[in-house]
Amino acid sequence: MKKRFFKYFLLAVCLGLFVNVAEAQKKRTSTKRASTRKTASSKTKANIQPTVPQIDTVAVVAAPPPPPPKFNDSLPIKTVKKSLRPDEAVETTMLKDRTPLPYENLRADDAMYRHKIWREIDTREKINLPFRYSADENNGNQRFISILFKAIQDSAVTVFDEVDDRFTTPMTKEDIVRKLTGEPVIVPIYDADGNVSRYDTLSKDIVLDSFYKFRVKEEVIFDKESSRLFWRILGIAPVMNVYTAQTNQFVGTRELFWVYYPDMRPIFSKYDVYNGKNYGARMSWEDLFESRMFYGRIIKSTIDNPYDRFIDQYPGLKDKGILQLLEGENIKEKIFNYEQDLWAY
Repeated sequence: MKKRFFKYFLLAVCLGLFVNVAEAQKKRTSTKRASTRKTASSKTKANIQPTVPQIDTVAVVAAPPPPPPKFNDSLPIKTVKKSLRPDEAVETTMLKDRTPLPYENLRADDAMYRHKIWREIDTREKINLPFRYSADENNGNQRFISILFKAIQDSAVTVFDEVDDRFTTPMTKEDIVRKLTGEPVIVPIYDADGNVSRYDTLSKDIVLDSFYKFRVKEEVIFDKESSRLFWRILGIAPVMNVYTAQTNQFVGTRELFWVYYPDMRPIFSKYDVYNGKNYGARMSWEDLFESRMFYGRIIKSTIDNPYDRFIDQYPGLKDKGILQLLEGENIKEKIFNYEQDLWAY
């Protein structure tokens, strides 16, 4: 009996101990979880801060490249303001309305002698200095190249490509500007930190005084009905200097464009020519060309030229300027002798 009682007693003690241990472990686990949750929430609240917007300094400094620039088709003409009062003491209003006289009709059957002549006018020579007169008047700058550019800008004349001097390929103002300035170039501009701040569009500058040579195509005709020699100008072309793109080295000259001279006569008649020796009056550019008060050396002709060459392409005359000049004078003398031999004294 005692043994059985003792066994029950030990069993009750073990159950009590087991229950106490379980409750203590349960309390410890709940306390640990609560502390863990509290610590995690406190850590989360301590680390979370309001976000500050970050500025991309590279995007602010580096400007985006601009779109391709629109091509400017305006010719380099100097802007001249008109005088608000008469700038001359004499009445010259009627002179601005001048029109050229029509040409005398020449029949092909009456033309006993016909040849084409190409000349090159160098405005650095003394007789040709009026071509470089750079004064400003109410009708614009008085340079000869400025008169041509203004007529083209105002669409008063048709321009032809220099690829053919027979006036076969018309040109636009944009084509002429491309020949003068080339394509515009976009250049990045850097700041002190070496970042691109902006982009500029650059183009080649044009100096009007760089056009100091002009070529003239004309035809000489002897009309048997009127028994006289006629010189008829057909076209005028400004000559531009050509340089290499990298080394800027002079490589030669070429014609910029051709204009048909009969189309330019009404325009030339409205521009006066500077003449420092004539104190009474000035002549118009149309009068200058018709009176042939200019000098141009002959660079090509159809006289004894079956291969259609320029004089500087003749055998033995290349790089010999004096001989080329003498050959041009020889052509001029042939024309003079033909006219003189038609008369008997």
